Amino acid sequence: MLAGRRILLAVSGGIAAYKSAYLARRLVEAGARVRTIMTESALEFLGAQTLAAITGTPPATKLFGTSDVSPHTELGRWPDAVIVAPATAATIARIANGLSDDLLSATVLATTAPVLVAPAMHTEMWEQPATRRNIETLRGDGRLIVGPARGALAGGDVGPGRMVEPEQIIERLVEALGGGSMDGLLVLVSAGGTREPIDPVRFIGNRSSGRMGAAIADEAAARGARVTLVTSGRDPGHAAVEVVRVETAEEMAQAVWSRAGISDVAVLAAAVADFRPAASAPEKLRRADGPPALTLEPTPDILAGVAAMDPRPFLVGFAAETGPAEGAAAKASSKGVDLLVANDVTEEGSGFGTETNRVTVLLPDGTAEGWELMTKPQVAARLWDRVADLREAR
Repeated sequence: MLAGRRILLAVSGGIAAYKSAYLARRLVEAGARVRTIMTESALEFLGAQTLAAITGTPPATKLFGTSDVSPHTELGRWPDAVIVAPATAATIARIANGLSDDLLSATVLATTAPVLVAPAMHTEMWEQPATRRNIETLRGDGRLIVGPARGALAGGDVGPGRMVEPEQIIERLVEALGGGSMDGLLVLVSAGGTREPIDPVRFIGNRSSGRMGAAIADEAAARGARVTLVTSGRDPGHAAVEVVRVETAEEMAQAVWSRAGISDVAVLAAAVADFRPAASAPEKLRRADGPPALTLEPTPDILAGVAAMDPRPFLVGFAAETGPAEGAAAKASSKGVDLLVANDVTEEGSGFGTETNRVTVLLPDGTAEGWELMTKPQVAARLWDRVADLREAR
């Protein structure tokens, strides 16, 4: 699974750095192309020549004073995945807070590849509220946390905080790169709000950012699926997601319908306009001419179009509500979806553009599951778990 894969191993300064040499060796043995970063503190625990001999390339150690114009962006664009092992409390804090004061943290900030973080520190440091907050931030940002384990620590201490073994890190890496639970599945996701033009300047639209759909696409790709994201909103974070940019409901419909028939699962999370101007003015409408009379017409019903296909993918729809989910329950049965995800966009922390979401998942038989407030990546992970359960039950 790792043959030819580009893996960037970032080593920070902890006693567990000795394990990074073995991890690098195992990655090379698995056929991966490996480059490394070492912080100044890491050089106190592990010699740069050790990693150079294992990987065939000297580790990068400096953000400044090298021949590279922008070493962190070059390194950030290169890998299929980044492993931070060991990840000390200080390094975790830097990454969680978006700092870029050393080469390691700057590179993580500059990459769109999956990032696996393997914490390693003393128990007291691991259990500090600040560290736990930083870990939750990383999870919310889509970083993959591996460990720590309980075991022997520096100075003869024993407890949680030990870096997990390289084999466990590689297992999680393989899953993130496509050897996971969704390996081989073709997934289609729609996201963002559509813009229906009134004239070349103005449009009818909504506040959807596409954040939820992008998180769903990222999670599916991390689990090994081949993912296409049809979106008018934000780009995904996972480099393997194919992005199709659209703007109007008609463009989104054509992009989705042309791909849905060959997809295993379609998650239509986009906030598609229900109506559009029947005619768009070819030139900007002038205020001096007075308010225009807008005649609206329905846009294509993308969800219904996919539901009517034969064969069709396992279909997940989304419903943005302004109140309880009773109206969404009728939609779940009438639209022919396998699963409907509804949320109240007027609820604090659950609307368009937020970092979090509180959703209700509805089945065609009327069963409703209310989920607690979570980050959107957490909602995405739980949603894919639910989809897997329902597909397996069939």
